[in-house]
Amino acid sequence: MRLTILGGGGFRVPLVYGALLGDHAEGRVSHVTLYDEDPDRLAAMTRVLADLAAAAAVPDAPAVTATRDLEEALRGADFVFSAIRVGGLEGRAADERVALAEGVLGQETVGAGGVAYGLRTVPVARAIARRIARVAPEAWVINFTNPAGLVTEAMAEELGDRVIGICDSPVGLGRRIARLLGARPEEAWIDYVGLNHLGWVRGLRIGGRDELPRLLADTKALESFEEGRLFGAEWLRSLGAIPNEYLHYYYFNRDTVRAYQEAGQTRGAFLRDQQRGFYAEAGRAGLPAGAALAAWDRTRAEREATYMAENREAAGVGERDESDLESGGYEKVALALMRAIARDERATLILNVRNGSTLSVLDAGAVIEVPCLVDANGAHPMGVEQLPLHAVGLVTAVKAVEREILAAAASGSRADAVKAFALHPLVDSVAVARRLVDGYAQAHPGLAHLR
Repeated sequence: MRLTILGGGGFRVPLVYGALLGDHAEGRVSHVTLYDEDPDRLAAMTRVLADLAAAAAVPDAPAVTATRDLEEALRGADFVFSAIRVGGLEGRAADERVALAEGVLGQETVGAGGVAYGLRTVPVARAIARRIARVAPEAWVINFTNPAGLVTEAMAEELGDRVIGICDSPVGLGRRIARLLGARPEEAWIDYVGLNHLGWVRGLRIGGRDELPRLLADTKALESFEEGRLFGAEWLRSLGAIPNEYLHYYYFNRDTVRAYQEAGQTRGAFLRDQQRGFYAEAGRAGLPAGAALAAWDRTRAEREATYMAENREAAGVGERDESDLESGGYEKVALALMRAIARDERATLILNVRNGSTLSVLDAGAVIEVPCLVDANGAHPMGVEQLPLHAVGLVTAVKAVEREILAAAASGSRADAVKAFALHPLVDSVAVARRLVDGYAQAHPGLAHLR
């Protein structure tokens, strides 16, 4: 089985390859093609993967090739893993800077930053989807490109249900809750509903019984894990649910924006500078065996430790606990998804898929994030209880913004772009929306037409 990774020079690629090294079942991935436009990043990542394979010392490690030719990368692929970043980390840093100058959130998938990133990414994602439909029409596409729900919906215009979005946030949240309740995560049923980076755990069933109320009643247990500390036990009990960590940007918006403005460096700028150092080190000539992987491990540990640091600062909860530093596991979700489809091994996974009739407040084509049953025919959203009214408001408002982004990316219209910004719940002014469009058009050459 052949896997192609778009954005193959990306920092998180070793997580995927490492998961593949542990898969020895029949029908496993035998060949990985890395596609990236940056030759230096490709070269560095190829070294890291070679170190990983050598350290694993397995006889059947997937072969790795690298290319800058998209059609060559897609030809013969059974699965395509999309993890591109249009504009790179420099673009993310600019998204944050422009938004914060206007006093609004610049996070890469939430608020003004997410709208700007979507406007840059959707045209590229649509073009890639058209190329996949032509060159590898039988391939299944697993999308991790952010904003993941929006990009999956854009690619589904060409690929239908053969594109499935994944995210590690719900996986990590469900795992933490299950362990707190004394259960193995794989044995728990997680009632999770929403959009990507906008969802809630509303129940966690172990042996058919919902154990979430037991957790909500225990203040000490609630405040012992990442989301509990971020939101606080009182607010979680008020909601009767555990929100995805990204909802901190909505529920504590002013506090978080203030923390971002007071930070010495934005998250995007930190990652940009950090990864420049990593790629320079990993790509250095004459590097001894294992050194590239060691550099990647050090960089990843620092990256995980500083994740959502501004939110923790706003919540007054300090550094992350060691138990929260474990990878969210998107690579494991991707592998489980590929196995279920390729081998018809049924699995239940939280994924980003088209709604159908799952949530009555959204139309059939809207991509949502819910538990899905996966088999050889793809991912099928499972029936869920409808959302409470406050969640309906957030979900429908943000989905309306996503639709405006899709329209603006297609039309190139300044008016459509202004509407996308202005309708977002975290951008509270049409005047601010217009200034944001001007600021992003100046910061990003690809958006210059919006001036």
